Amino acid sequence: MRLKGKTAIVTGGASGFGAGIVRKFVAEGARVMIADINGEAARDMAIEVGDAALAHEVDVSDRDSVREMAEAALSAFGALDILVNNAGITHLPAPLEEVSEDDFDRVLGVNVKSVYLTARALVPRMKDRRSGVILNIASTAGLSPRPNLNWYNASKGWMITATKAMAVELAPHGIRVNALCPVAGETPLLKSFMGEDTPEMRAKFLATIPLGRFSTPQDMGNAASFLCSDEAGMITGVALEVDGGRCI
Repeated sequence: MRLKGKTAIVTGGASGFGAGIVRKFVAEGARVMIADINGEAARDMAIEVGDAALAHEVDVSDRDSVREMAEAALSAFGALDILVNNAGITHLPAPLEEVSEDDFDRVLGVNVKSVYLTARALVPRMKDRRSGVILNIASTAGLSPRPNLNWYNASKGWMITATKAMAVELAPHGIRVNALCPVAGETPLLKSFMGEDTPEMRAKFLATIPLGRFSTPQDMGNAASFLCSDEAGMITGVALEVDGGRCI
């Protein structure tokens, strides 16, 4: 119960790594808003985890939608302790000059602009309370890029730098900011990363991970619950690799 009494928003919380974080947060005693562009999936997830969760449909790349999410969470919880910027997308593997402008804009909107928008909506309230934790879900792609995922790699590199910059600026206000860097995992994005989900492609990916397996939602939930708990009270500005040794 390391998060007992805490309140949290998890964007992209209805599937993949986000769902793993939601499940762990609830198990550790938190009340959680499952914020997802798929409202039906968010509602199903809230039913699964029980009364400690509520669902909210949000487009994290849209200013008004993010503002409505923040207002709904503050109305439901009274105050917010934890924000997890987990929602993310990628483009299909392709030479960098062949990725369409629409795909580029979509990746940057969801992976980059969302962090700016949630900060605009929620950091002032955290400053007022002189307390809060922000966790950004980055990627090993931001540390050790794979070819043909260039603009996704760049968006996650931006997130890591943004995390460190936010941590330095917000520390005097009692707000901690960290990031997690998972390797590819058993999530809906896995096929997009690989281009095709075949035994051969999986073997190729796994060969780059010393521990020999993908990240799981449970791995991410465990790491996130620690970094967002008071046990990590002296940790800010880190980009923790949850990658089975991929970046060594």
